[in-house]
Amino acid sequence: MTAPVHPLPAQGGRSTRRRAAVVLVLSVLCTVAALLLAGPASAAPTDPVAPTAPVAPTVPGDGNIDISIGDGSPSSSITLILAITVLSVAPSVLLLATSFTKIIVVLGLTRNALGLPMSPPNQVLTGIALFLTLFVMGPVFSDINEVALQPYMDGTMTVAQAYDAGVVPLREFLLSNTRDDELQLMIGLSGEEAPAAAEQVSMTTLIPAFVLSELKSAFIIGLVVFIPFLVLDMLVSASLMAMGMMMVPPTIVSLPFKLLLFVVVDGWALITTALVGSYGGAG
Repeated sequence: MTAPVHPLPAQGGRSTRRRAAVVLVLSVLCTVAALLLAGPASAAPTDPVAPTAPVAPTVPGDGNIDISIGDGSPSSSITLILAITVLSVAPSVLLLATSFTKIIVVLGLTRNALGLPMSPPNQVLTGIALFLTLFVMGPVFSDINEVALQPYMDGTMTVAQAYDAGVVPLREFLLSNTRDDELQLMIGLSGEEAPAAAEQVSMTTLIPAFVLSELKSAFIIGLVVFIPFLVLDMLVSASLMAMGMMMVPPTIVSLPFKLLLFVVVDGWALITTALVGSYGGAG
């Protein structure tokens, strides 16, 4: 019997040769990659370059250094900061250093005298008071803009100079509308030595005196507005008691008569005239 032929050793030889060829190719590729990557590192080092000597800086022109910024006018960032500061303190200035206090108080007292606690609403009264304030303070604001704000924006004044120039028109307005009693009161409370002239009073003393004077004037105007409506309430109340209608609230019956009286005499025009006229016809 003949022995069977086994082809497995030949196939195993071919597989071994293939693996050896693949390993050889991979080895060649790895060697080439290593040479490429190590090329710069294996290059011959160059000699260091000697450092150059320092050179003195040269200044163009006559040698004087100019550190001025711009043309003297305030930069946009400074203007923005000042604008934000003014807006943050604007409500206090509006309440204390203008005619807003008297106007809003008189309008509120008028609404209470009519017996209408919510009409006109607070937003309407505040808007009327704001625009009447702008009307009354218009000349003062114009003077401040002319003598202080515009020169400062043009760069011809510093902040301190602009403040000293701008406070003069405001001081004149406050002094002309402040009673001597309130001014003397605040000077005494401040502990300061009495100034030789009213123009020398500090703003921290003048503004509270102006506010007290404004409140006093507002209450006087409010009292004059209250009296006719109070008389009308008393007449209605007496009439209801005479008719035996004691359970009917007099304010409900007198409200239409109050509104009729206020419309007939053109009450808003009278109050506006009284408020503006109390400042010497400013505006």
